[in-house]
Amino acid sequence: MGFWRGDVKNFTHPADPERNPGGFFPNGASGVFYGAATVYLSYIGYDAVSTMAEEVKDPVRDIPIGVSGSVALVTVLYCLMAASMAMLMPYDLIDPESPFSAAFKGSDGWGWVSNVIGVGASFGILTSLLVAMLGQARYLCVIGRSHVVPPWLAKVHPKTATPVNASAFLGVFTAAIALFTDLEVLLNLVSIGTLFVFYMVSNAVIYRRYVSVGSTNTWRTAAFLLAFSFCSVLFTLLWHFVPSGVVKAVALGTCTLAGVSVLYAFQYLVPQARKPEFWGVPLMPWMPSVSIFLNIFLLGSLDGPSYVRFGFFTGVAIVIYVLYSVHASFDAETTEVRGKGTVTMGRDVEVGQGSSSF
Repeated sequence: MGFWRGDVKNFTHPADPERNPGGFFPNGASGVFYGAATVYLSYIGYDAVSTMAEEVKDPVRDIPIGVSGSVALVTVLYCLMAASMAMLMPYDLIDPESPFSAAFKGSDGWGWVSNVIGVGASFGILTSLLVAMLGQARYLCVIGRSHVVPPWLAKVHPKTATPVNASAFLGVFTAAIALFTDLEVLLNLVSIGTLFVFYMVSNAVIYRRYVSVGSTNTWRTAAFLLAFSFCSVLFTLLWHFVPSGVVKAVALGTCTLAGVSVLYAFQYLVPQARKPEFWGVPLMPWMPSVSIFLNIFLLGSLDGPSYVRFGFFTGVAIVIYVLYSVHASFDAETTEVRGKGTVTMGRDVEVGQGSSSF
């Protein structure tokens, strides 16, 4: 509808040029990166496909296709929707709470479209929540089997073979958070958590591909990851805090050259310790390294209170892990039992928890 009824001029001309800047990037590059970091949560949930590996016929083929295909398709649709919205009206007239629905409320003969969009958005939110809970419930079930979290969460329904307790717990817990938390605070908290997790996963992908315990030196890979992360953090700090000018350009160029040099040195000096048998991340180590940089850079675009909240919840999780999970997990119990001269598990998994169809 935006491409049909919209105007290309709305890309660069605000409705009130005296109060709002114009141009294709009205808030500059910093506004673009802040927006990207804020909506980064739009790309979570695709990992839920990987949690269904036990439920598909050919996971080696289907899981990579499902994840990559869904990300590519949704990215294209997301960009097309954003472009149509920007063409439909100037950015300073867009309702931040319900942009598409509000855009048609004042249109003659098109008011019914607003109601249709509202209903569709409601169902879209519902399906997104269900997909998110689908993956999270299975995560809780798996770590509940090893008693990292209370094993009650690992209970599987005998008929549907689904993690019923974990699903019920997540439903109540997420509903409570949504009820008592401001939306902007919640979005930033989810985004910073997602960016940090993706940063850690990118590091883990490189470490696993280049390190084999007992046959390779871990310090080279660890040194590269630390050096490249340091260059990325330094680039981010220079970008956000150094005033524009020649000094900033030279500093950013030097930092970029250092990061690329470290990456080239690692690629040619450190051989890969593993070769994926079926499917693996291509263009190693460039692709995960780019992911490391982008995640750090987007993390630098978020506000300070988000880091305070993230640090608080991270600290709570660490305390729970140290005081409970380390002592209750099967790994800790196995180590204790081995010290007594046996290698059997200390306790068996309850009936219905040891296996399921997911």
